[in-house]
Amino acid sequence: MGRTSDAKEKILSAAHTLIELRGYSALGVAEICKTAGVPKGSFYYFFESKEALALAVINEQWAEQQRDWTRILKSEAQPLQRLRQLFEETEADQRAGQQSCGTVSGCMFGNLTLEMSNQTEAVREHLQAIFEAQVEMVDSVITEALERGEVAVTDTREAARSVVAQLEGQVLFAKLYNNTSQLSALWTNCLALLGARTAQAPANA
Repeated sequence: MGRTSDAKEKILSAAHTLIELRGYSALGVAEICKTAGVPKGSFYYFFESKEALALAVINEQWAEQQRDWTRILKSEAQPLQRLRQLFEETEADQRAGQQSCGTVSGCMFGNLTLEMSNQTEAVREHLQAIFEAQVEMVDSVITEALERGEVAVTDTREAARSVVAQLEGQVLFAKLYNNTSQLSALWTNCLALLGARTAQAPANA
């Protein structure tokens, strides 16, 4: 059982890395298995198709990201400081990825949305659910900030959607230009979107 589980994890890890580097469409099962160091037959033991593998990779990535977003957005810090920390950690993650492989990888969910959302309904639904969950988490923080009189928005849900869209868009630009400095405007733009009353101190202050 241990070897079986290990083979599945190797396939997931290889697929995650290859999807981040090259996208989904260009990958074949043989390449994924070669990178994972497992026989091709092992793939179909765990996954009925490449699409099923993509869904598993997406779910695994979201489970990890959701833990990080929960840690940040549900902390004891003030609401806007939490949002700022989310942006700062996103920028740090992209910078670390660039230093590791030489290019800005961007957001897997954003990348797959552009590549696959019009091709497979199952993937589109998964990605839509993930972005809705992100919007809901940010909405809770904005609602707190509104109750404290720190922002001026009329619809916290739409404001949250704008914040998440801005985050995704700036990460996309960072990938396009292979330059993480594209992310430096995140906080200033967020304050403007939310009609923040005053500039907030850095999250690590």
